[in-house]
Amino acid sequence: MRGLVLKKQADLFTVLLGDQFVTTVARKVLKKDGIFVGDYVFLDEDDAIFKIDKRKNVLIRPPVANIDRMFIVVAPVPKADLYTVDKMILFCKLNAIEPIICINKKDLNEEYCKNVENIYKKIAKTMIFSSFDDSVMKLKNQIKGICVLAGQSAVGKSSIINALKKEEVAKVDTFSKKIERGKQTTRTVQLFEFGKGNYLADTAGFSKLDERLLDIREDEIKSYYPEFLTFAEKCKYKSCAHLTDKDCGVVKAVKNGEISKERYENYLKLYQAVKNIKRY
Repeated sequence: MRGLVLKKQADLFTVLLGDQFVTTVARKVLKKDGIFVGDYVFLDEDDAIFKIDKRKNVLIRPPVANIDRMFIVVAPVPKADLYTVDKMILFCKLNAIEPIICINKKDLNEEYCKNVENIYKKIAKTMIFSSFDDSVMKLKNQIKGICVLAGQSAVGKSSIINALKKEEVAKVDTFSKKIERGKQTTRTVQLFEFGKGNYLADTAGFSKLDERLLDIREDEIKSYYPEFLTFAEKCKYKSCAHLTDKDCGVVKAVKNGEISKERYENYLKLYQAVKNIKRY
């Protein structure tokens, strides 16, 4: 029998088989391979998982497989780490995942939210809302297939789940003013159903995404910055990496305010980080 893993907690898995929920374990032979929420698995006559179906993609942190859409959640508090956001967007594009930028907590600083929206609105679908009013419901229509909420701790991922479900089904992270980042309370990963075949995962927060998870060479990264493309045609050399201002159309566009300075600086940082990775 083939089913979908909805929840993983320690060595126990909740699997959806047709219209039934089964709590089960995995055969020992599978434990070292790892079973993720979002995996399609096969159960034997004892309802134990003995095989994992082929994955189309997998995200290690948060640990979810077969993702269709990733809602990258940022907020004014804690302040958004846009470098990590850019890495997540690149990861999505490399793994056939649609990234959607979700800017939460507009009630705290709407101007900041609009500034972030202006940076990304030509890069990916963006939306501004607050999980404390009806504006968050616009997200519900975007849940198609297996979706995941990804973002720093305390940006409001669990609050979004609770608001969409209209009940408290997920624990809410807290924010520490002293260290200016969230205190993580989500310990498990779980898929919540939003209509037949549509799921949203509540996940543990992340503070960074290791560049080694990006299967890409540094000279390929520029192709995943769509705002570069038009201006790259003005570069003197086709192989231009857009690192210096000499005869580079992209650098000139940044200086003229036609390309986001934040995005460009993140590109330079990412280019160097990927370049420094030793691949054997």
